[in-house]
Amino acid sequence: MEASKLALLVVLAMAAAMANPSNAQNSPHDYVVAHNVARAGVGLGPVTWDASVAAYAASYARQRSGDCKLVHSKAQQYGENLFWGSGKDWTAAQAVKIWADEKANYNYASNSCAAGKQCGHYTQIVWRNSTHIGCARLLCDHDAGVFITCNYGPPGNYIGQRPY
Repeated sequence: MEASKLALLVVLAMAAAMANPSNAQNSPHDYVVAHNVARAGVGLGPVTWDASVAAYAASYARQRSGDCKLVHSKAQQYGENLFWGSGKDWTAAQAVKIWADEKANYNYASNSCAAGKQCGHYTQIVWRNSTHIGCARLLCDHDAGVFITCNYGPPGNYIGQRPY
């Protein structure tokens, strides 16, 4: 009986995803789930979607549409992760996974990244006090790729502090 309920749930989820392909894999839910998977891996509580943070992310993404350079905004009220990928098929989950995969470069004991490696995207995702997120994705002008930004409130990555 439980297996049939699970099978029905899977079929319904697949049907829902196919019914709206333009938003498939790029919804607020997709960003939140991807972040919460990484956070759960170190015993942290979930983040939630924040419409105000998302509005900021969308506004900044629009500013970058002409060049899609990975230039951080000047917002001090939010933390920020940026992603750019060539092509147009990059999804929310893929961008967050790339950031979260930096976990392999982070040493909690020394609170530092491995030499020559990045880990700041990961530490922002798992920053204990950053509990509200808003993200935006856009196709860059002239088929120049996909730009994704996620912003975090309150911000994290304070020098000398551990994320959790």
